[in-house]
Amino acid sequence: RQPSTRLQLRRTKGTSAAMSADLADSKFTIPVDSENKAKSLNIFSFNFPHHASFHMSWMGFFVSFVSTFAAAPMIAIIREDLELTKPNLGSAGLAAVTGTIGARVLMGSVCDVVGPRYGLSIVLLLSAPFCFCMSYVTSAAGFLICRMGIGLGLATFVACQFWMSCMFNGKCVGLANATAAGWGNLGGGVTQFLMPLIYRGMTSATEGRIFSAWRWAYLVPGLLHTIMGVAVMFVGQDLPDGNYKFLHTSGQLEKKSALNTQYLGIANYRMWCMVATYGFCFGVELTMNNIVAAYLYDQFELDLVTAGTLASCYGLMNIFARSLGGVISDTMSLKFGMRGRLWTLWVVQTLEGILCVFMALAKDSLATTILFMVLFSICVQASEGASYGIVPYITRRALGVASGYIGAGGNAGSTICMALFFTSASIATYDGIMYMGFTIIGVTLLVVPIHFPMWGSMFFPGDPNVSEEDYYIAREFSEEEIKEGLALSVQKFCQNSYQERAPSMRPVESSEAKV
Repeated sequence: RQPSTRLQLRRTKGTSAAMSADLADSKFTIPVDSENKAKSLNIFSFNFPHHASFHMSWMGFFVSFVSTFAAAPMIAIIREDLELTKPNLGSAGLAAVTGTIGARVLMGSVCDVVGPRYGLSIVLLLSAPFCFCMSYVTSAAGFLICRMGIGLGLATFVACQFWMSCMFNGKCVGLANATAAGWGNLGGGVTQFLMPLIYRGMTSATEGRIFSAWRWAYLVPGLLHTIMGVAVMFVGQDLPDGNYKFLHTSGQLEKKSALNTQYLGIANYRMWCMVATYGFCFGVELTMNNIVAAYLYDQFELDLVTAGTLASCYGLMNIFARSLGGVISDTMSLKFGMRGRLWTLWVVQTLEGILCVFMALAKDSLATTILFMVLFSICVQASEGASYGIVPYITRRALGVASGYIGAGGNAGSTICMALFFTSASIATYDGIMYMGFTIIGVTLLVVPIHFPMWGSMFFPGDPNVSEEDYYIAREFSEEEIKEGLALSVQKFCQNSYQERAPSMRPVESSEAKV
């Protein structure tokens, strides 16, 4: 089977590359590869479609983060108004990140079938009403339901990462994924000081009625959801060559089966390892966004604005830290191939767990707590960036499904942390943080068994007799599908992925691809 598969692919290789080069020359003003993916990321560019889509993806994700964690910095006022207990608050925080687990899994298939643009836009518009309804909440149950509905917006992460993996080449995909997600995650830090400022303004507008002010403040996230939902639909583009509808109609893009892509994703054990490890980097970030402001407020007796401002330091590390993880991953890939990416993830995420424990041990000193919190946050964000330097290579045909499950793993990790460490009145918050740190270190060991046949793993090299075509085409497409030409776009991906081999194993074609 394999010889005939490779023979067919070789016959189409020269023609496909030539057609792609001609198309690239006529359509794009920036360097692109054979898939028309951008070879570099310029954060100051709004070049269409690559960089316009980059900005739409991170801005849409950013808005969902602002709204999901808008309650955290105002929680001292909200809990007094609604008479919420610690278990009530823990359950609501749990709901905010748990509700989106299923939404993220579903979003993976949505991206594979109808495209990231529709997925991101629709989720923002569907979660906007919950932001507006928060103004009418009068009970713990209503608060929980609204937080769960708003939290569905975090499914935008899957569309964001899928979109960037479709727009940017392997040389910068780690950086592009990390920067888009990192700037989106930045909303979790910005909301820690933005919402108290909006609340303060609303307090003045309502003449000191603090229980009305926090409700009015929620109108702002609702409006942001609506504006960005519309902007994503009209400003972005699904793929470098066009939107899904046009490409499906013209026959340039395979119409994928949601059931088939689900099977391909679920059957890949590497995806499940990443689901678990991502649960204890992104999941930890979600957990800290929920608890850190209240922890500083209660542990060190700070006022609301000061606690929120200091808490924002955790999320604000996303300005650079997640991108840093992506850059390190891309750099290590250049020097050592995929094995360099895997080592990067394990080292950075293990350090994250150690610093989490140190933050808990610093409970008696505000300055030391903030120092370790910032260092801990940098490693959390860098681990997330390093993770999505690996994700685009787990599967090609079911990339959306893999992105969805791994993204959902982040929320599942937060659910586990909140349930185990931060909902029981018998566990002090600083003890919960310490237990979470030890758990991070243990779960991160699941990076070790991730092995790509052609590239290897942390401790074992790849098999030179196994090619990228064997992994991405022979195992994911039937002979009939290959004959129909459905694997042509994946063949281009294989050629652009030769750089993930160890330098000594990279074929001559990879050098040509770099030109």
